[in-house]
Amino acid sequence: MAATSHRAAPAPFATGPVLGIAAAVAAALTALSGRYGYHRDELYFLAAGDHPAWGYVDQPPLTPLLARAATAVFGNSPAGLRVPATLACAAVVVLVAALARELGGGRAAQLLAACCAAASGIVLGTGHMVSTTTFDLLAWVLICLLALRALRTGDGRWWLAAGAAAGIGLLNKYLVVLLLVVLVAAVLAVGPRRTSRGGWWVAGAAVAAAVALPNVWWQAAHGWPQLTVAGGISSDDGAENRLMFVPQQIVYLSPLFVPVWIAGWRRLWRDPALRRARAMALAYPLLCALVLLTGGKPYYALPLLLVLLAAGCEPVAGWMTRTARTARTVAVAAAVAVSAAMSALFSLPLLPPGGLSVVNAVNPEQGEQIGWPALVDAVGTGWSRIPAERRAHAVIFAENYGEAGALTRYGPRHGLPRPYSGHMSYADWGPPPTSADGPVLLVHQDGSDRVTRHFTGCRQVARVDNRHGVDNEEQHAAVVLCTGTARPWPELWPALRHFY
Repeated sequence: MAATSHRAAPAPFATGPVLGIAAAVAAALTALSGRYGYHRDELYFLAAGDHPAWGYVDQPPLTPLLARAATAVFGNSPAGLRVPATLACAAVVVLVAALARELGGGRAAQLLAACCAAASGIVLGTGHMVSTTTFDLLAWVLICLLALRALRTGDGRWWLAAGAAAGIGLLNKYLVVLLLVVLVAAVLAVGPRRTSRGGWWVAGAAVAAAVALPNVWWQAAHGWPQLTVAGGISSDDGAENRLMFVPQQIVYLSPLFVPVWIAGWRRLWRDPALRRARAMALAYPLLCALVLLTGGKPYYALPLLLVLLAAGCEPVAGWMTRTARTARTVAVAAAVAVSAAMSALFSLPLLPPGGLSVVNAVNPEQGEQIGWPALVDAVGTGWSRIPAERRAHAVIFAENYGEAGALTRYGPRHGLPRPYSGHMSYADWGPPPTSADGPVLLVHQDGSDRVTRHFTGCRQVARVDNRHGVDNEEQHAAVVLCTGTARPWPELWPALRHFY
């Protein structure tokens, strides 16, 4: 796509150093990928991938399908599953460096941007585990790069590429809509508006809609369940999300990078040479306002913070080369190294599981990778209490998709049947047959009575112990043996369905 602007082309890309940093991050993630176990969401993705569809009640289809493909190619293990996440993380590191270049950064700024991205908690954390956020982050950064290219060159054809990236992003997570809304609003507010002429924006939007259409059709046909899920997140966690919005913005990236992204915002807003990119400075506060208004999670706004970080690397690189350059370079290198160490400690499986108590208090996702085989062992103990002649009519019912996913993954080695659950899309894959009239073996979190009231003659027969003392959601979960259901499964199933 030929440039139509008189502006000078960006500096050459620092290909070797940037790819070296990305490769180092990928190597570290690969080495650590199997150290703990699956995350509860990963177990759900594996189960969803075995039920391919154009959508699920709580997400589009891309992540479950990637999970299915990864395990088919690389093996059904945490390490095999996480190969796409590792590659996505490496790609984000490269793209953040490319953003620095697009925003006028030279070789030093690009290298610094790659280092900062590689040292940030959000990039390392999403690179370690497969999640919708993993590929959402990649999509947002790529869309921002393509949008900045369109704004710099004035060549509207870049909006077609941005539309394709947005469409693929929508097949992974609907949050991309927030990015599109704030980008369009920001460009219309502060320009350059010339890129909206000629219909390229409309064509890009049409490409995005065409790519995402199958999933939108699925959601419409199923009554828009994603809206129910989003409403549950806002009502359950909205107040906490708003309270923690600013602290988590700082912590998830790195407290030591705050001066860099503040410098990036000021540069985008004030530097006449970057007036074409001024919309990015406005897009970030607009996005923050939207997330706060809707009660969304603080990390929703982090991808645009990476853009500000990339913009700030050029002035920081210039500061490093002025007087006392050695001391300044050492100070910046130390900040990146300390950030990398802190981010790795809280985002990656570096500690032995028994030492996770402090880390788990800050990042509970670490603890959610511990103890799933132990949960299945406890369920196996409960299953052994069922007389052999009754097992053909027995059902295992799990309260949430993490428990059900663990039983789906590890249950066969214990001779356990397929589990059922009313949580999220598991509800669409049930109910048990009418002939399965009991006993029913329930698994539910400690202190929860959401499901037991729907069953009769219940008594606890086992309790989960992850054997590491990790205080995660399933530690001390109860395994309860019930004689049967209060009503036949078809009548009971709607009451067992839940979205959060």
